[in-house]
Amino acid sequence: MKKEISIKKIREDAEASFRKGDFYCSEAILHSINENFELNMSDETLAMASGFPVGIGKSKCVCGAVTGGILSLGFFFGRSKGGDDKVQNTLVLANELQQSFRDKYGCLCCSVQTKGMDMASGEHKAQCIRFTGEIAEKTAEIITRELNITIMD
Repeated sequence: MKKEISIKKIREDAEASFRKGDFYCSEAILHSINENFELNMSDETLAMASGFPVGIGKSKCVCGAVTGGILSLGFFFGRSKGGDDKVQNTLVLANELQQSFRDKYGCLCCSVQTKGMDMASGEHKAQCIRFTGEIAEKTAEIITRELNITIMD
């Protein structure tokens, strides 16, 4: 894992992956975090993010970008054994991430965020790219802060 990170590049990479159509929001965030921190996540780990876009399986519930950020935090700080108390810190960090989005946009609900937008329109895609970048950036800020990783920009 890298000890020096460009948060700007993490955001740009996540946005570019979405914009090019390589990945949707949650996948783009996890992919960018993986690549930029040089984590060597397995393909299966990355694939776990594929069910979250468009508000969890196109249900338009929770914003997929937020879920991608939460998955990334879980990779770093989550527990893998039952009873491990480190889950408490993970919950605090996940709450911080979702609250930052809620504070800025009012709610986590994809259907509210995209109300009145044509799902195939440029406006909808532009907004989701922006959300993806913002959440990738905030996720990286939390990770670098918690692990005392140097930020290059």
